[in-house]
Amino acid sequence: MAETSTHGTGTVEALSLVPKAEGRQSMKDFKSDQEVRWCPGCGDYAILAAVQGFMPELGLAKENIVFVSGIGCSSRFPYYMNTYGMHSIHGRAPAIATGLASSRRDLSVWVVTGDGDALSIGGNHLIHALRRNVNLKILLFNNRIYGLTKGQYSPTSEVGKITKSTPMGSLDAPFNPVSLAIGAEASFVARTVDSDRKHLTEVLRHAAAHQGTALIEIYQNCNIFNDNAFEVLKDRQQAEEAVIRLEHGKPIRFGSELAKGVVRDRLTGDLKVVAVTPDNEDQVLVHDAHSPSPTTAFALSRLADPDTLHHTPIGVFRAVDRPVYDTQMTDQLDQAIEQHGKGDLGALLAGGDTWTVVG
Repeated sequence: MAETSTHGTGTVEALSLVPKAEGRQSMKDFKSDQEVRWCPGCGDYAILAAVQGFMPELGLAKENIVFVSGIGCSSRFPYYMNTYGMHSIHGRAPAIATGLASSRRDLSVWVVTGDGDALSIGGNHLIHALRRNVNLKILLFNNRIYGLTKGQYSPTSEVGKITKSTPMGSLDAPFNPVSLAIGAEASFVARTVDSDRKHLTEVLRHAAAHQGTALIEIYQNCNIFNDNAFEVLKDRQQAEEAVIRLEHGKPIRFGSELAKGVVRDRLTGDLKVVAVTPDNEDQVLVHDAHSPSPTTAFALSRLADPDTLHHTPIGVFRAVDRPVYDTQMTDQLDQAIEQHGKGDLGALLAGGDTWTVVG
């Protein structure tokens, strides 16, 4: 089946190559026979259940879905999915997944990683997968701590964080994963929370439908080494005043009776939160996740204070169409074969660009 997507450079055809599943599937079909081994109360359980519950919606054969992970608590994920998977090496999951997605376009490829795995040793692999727009989905579990290695500060830990490796408080300014992804030209960027299954599933749904790289930051609680890090976003009363739910085409309002809104400061151009009144109601921004410019999406990502998390947007920040790397690579290979025939590896290795070491 051919699907047509429109990009800024014109219309391109993206082939839907993934075989459909035979018969109706359920959450149970995607549960493996492996014992789930995370600390009791870990947010990873909620994410796993949400993903397993969502997978049947794809309508794909389990054999054509792959989960690739790196190193960390979150990276045990492939063991618990009754699909193909690979528990790879530290930080390299996006690179391995890029090779797989590019060479096997009949597969639906998902990456599971954590804030330490993705943003420290894996930082370069992550940003290059995003800028290339490879057709894969990246689930970035962010608990703002190193859990597997027992509680050191991570690239998303707040300044002043007291941990085993920063007994006097962290001096590092934390990464904002959403800001980082938008800055790397990601075509789909979203944020959600582990305990909000309805919202998490909705974001997964949007990501799965996206052609290209989709990054989802998932705020995830580590109840052993960083408990209640996101409590302000989970406690019902606090969350009503702190969580900004982004919905494409709708005014960005939140709080009790939607009394707060996001507007653009006319002097600085920055975004700010205001109390909505009849005088400024028409200034409240309408969320446009499909805007060709990443400017407003980036500004939205900066609203959340890393210390208090008040005014934290969740939902799809950006979802835009642009050429997909693996589709373009396949087109180049097809063109080369059409013009020059199939390549000869032996001739390439022994070609005119070789040289001999003498002595």
